[in-house]
Amino acid sequence: MIAQPSAARSFVWSFYEYAAMVMGLLVLLLFCLIWLPFALVLPLLLPSEAGRRIGRWMIALGFRLYLAFLQWTCSSRFDLAELDALRDQGPLILVANHPSLIDAVLVVSRLPNAVCVMKAELMNNLLLGSAARLAGYIRNDGPVEMVVHATEALQQGAHLLLFPEGSRTKHFPLDACSSSTGLISRRSHVPVQTLLIDFSVPYLGKAWPIWRKPRLPLSFSVRLGKRFDPPEDVAVFTRELEAYLREACVHCGHLS
Repeated sequence: MIAQPSAARSFVWSFYEYAAMVMGLLVLLLFCLIWLPFALVLPLLLPSEAGRRIGRWMIALGFRLYLAFLQWTCSSRFDLAELDALRDQGPLILVANHPSLIDAVLVVSRLPNAVCVMKAELMNNLLLGSAARLAGYIRNDGPVEMVVHATEALQQGAHLLLFPEGSRTKHFPLDACSSSTGLISRRSHVPVQTLLIDFSVPYLGKAWPIWRKPRLPLSFSVRLGKRFDPPEDVAVFTRELEAYLREACVHCGHLS
């Protein structure tokens, strides 16, 4: 029996979605492998400040090339232009909702002086951790040390990227936020700029296994939200930040 044209098209498109997923992951892995020997050697050759500057710039460049690959070959669309307004501003604490593993890639691709707070197990990973350590990224396993190192990065003029939920969103639109943003902002006297991440589907979200194919075309955008002054009362600030993000993210995830 000859398959109907619609069924054939559906099969071909499904195969393409799987192929696009594999190609995207392989390209990201390739970028990491290319940069790995440099990330291992440069800390031995350069002063720490120069190493951080080069490390952050190369991560931003690699992420930008990766997103360009996804856009050109994998039917993905990324609207990140609003982030460009922050590039020459700083220091700033950037906080965003966290629907997907790709969220940090979106933000850092446009901000070459961004510093991320990363899970300790990722910082200990040879493939990912070497580049992150060179760039001066911050471990999240010691709350006091995290606040101290984040404050130091901000004093050096960096953009600090935080996801106040602590992990990818499990209960949309937003999970509970921790007090770390307020603590860092109060200590550093640096304002908090909120970012709102919209998505067509929560690809690589908490409930999306890495082997599950995307539903193409993927669309992501990052919008600038409200900017908060450094708080006096961290508890009050945390409640206000969470309430704002929860309200602002109610409509996130409705990109066409």
